[in-house]
Amino acid sequence: MSDAATRRRLVLLRHGLTAWNAASRWQGHADIELTETGHLHAKAAASALAAYRPARIVSSDLRRAAVTAQAVAELVGLTPSYDARLREIHVGEFSGLTKQEVLERFGHGPHDHSEHGGESEKDVLARLLPALREVAAATAPGETTVVVSHGAALRLGVRGFLGWPASVAPTLGALDNCGWIVLEESAPSTSTTPRWRLAAYNRVAPIS
Repeated sequence: MSDAATRRRLVLLRHGLTAWNAASRWQGHADIELTETGHLHAKAAASALAAYRPARIVSSDLRRAAVTAQAVAELVGLTPSYDARLREIHVGEFSGLTKQEVLERFGHGPHDHSEHGGESEKDVLARLLPALREVAAATAPGETTVVVSHGAALRLGVRGFLGWPASVAPTLGALDNCGWIVLEESAPSTSTTPRWRLAAYNRVAPIS
């Protein structure tokens, strides 16, 4: 069997569209439903991700992610599990505000959400990275695990998981609704620590 056939893969999927996404409102931990378009996003992503033949699906427990995960799970015959550590950044006072409203109330960023009743990036990584590492450890050679989470959290999580410096995260750009990231285990090395690489970023399945 080739090395490629035994490498592990994580597919990190952002949830489908919500009304607050459409209105450019900060969501954070607010538990917002998918729109009709968001459900179409989830179904399209499910069809595309089925080709990876995932062995398991792990999701944030917020509804927009959980419903997206369920769409994938139903297509591939799996039952998702849920982990609150995969939630979006808690944005505190920003929750529900548009970008313009944030600008008017708090001025230009970058903002540290921990100063407004939310989480700092360090806080997010402290919960998110252990969750991602546990998922990776539970993924057997040759298997794929789908992780359904949120845009800002995933961008931070990828940077932390791959060990990149903090300056790299902003260069990745925002994830589209139901855009996904593919992380693949690198070829085996003499190191006892698994090595991972970014294989794809912000892939999106078109909706019909």
